[in-house]
Amino acid sequence: MNLPARIARNWLRRTPQVEDLGVRPEPSANPHGPRRIEMRGIVKEYHTAVGVRRVLDGISFDIAQGEKIAVLGKNGAGKSTLVKIIGGVEEPTGGHIARDLFMSWPIAFAGGFEATMSGLDNIRFIARLYGVPIQDAVAFVDDFAELGRLLYLPVKTYSSGMRARLAFGLTLAVDFECFLIDEVISVGDARFQQKCYEALFVRRKHCAMILVSHDTNIIRQYCNKALILKSGRGRVLEDVEFALQIYNTL
Repeated sequence: MNLPARIARNWLRRTPQVEDLGVRPEPSANPHGPRRIEMRGIVKEYHTAVGVRRVLDGISFDIAQGEKIAVLGKNGAGKSTLVKIIGGVEEPTGGHIARDLFMSWPIAFAGGFEATMSGLDNIRFIARLYGVPIQDAVAFVDDFAELGRLLYLPVKTYSSGMRARLAFGLTLAVDFECFLIDEVISVGDARFQQKCYEALFVRRKHCAMILVSHDTNIIRQYCNKALILKSGRGRVLEDVEFALQIYNTL
């Protein structure tokens, strides 16, 4: 079953937090404090031909409304896996997630599209699912993604860059409170990248963000704390500059 079909199934069952493309709020463990996302002891294991591989091993952190946390680690440290778990694309093997913010799917996650449908029909489907006025969503994505008449073609005919543009625009068309960003600001040419920066970090600076990036300038400018991943384990540091120094030694 493809992801949009699973989304619809869960939505009809009124359980969108399980496998939703974007994760809706659920009760926080701290109802008297600011609304936040809480991760406690997250474990993720994969069964491989050479045995069980533990990618994440007891990851815990919080992010409140408006906060921005960087996720730092070398290739293979589990950054993208963590983002998928937070966004509900994958389920953890163990641990608990409390989501009290309306969270996006990972920005530019093209796996949520039905490839045989046109870009336009995918926009309509997701807009209907999330309660966004369809005409507004279509107009926004058309303007932002700059795909023109290609929106009328099946998504399976798109290049990876075109899919990323469509996904990025569609993500911004929904009024999410927390954005998951996994190294996708590099989509397109320099002009389009600047457009992405402004849309995320300027117009939505009030939103929470979980940012996986190797761009230290962006991390220094926008993040107020960092999670460092190494060999599946993680540690949160409030001093971003110190966290970047540690990251450079990994």
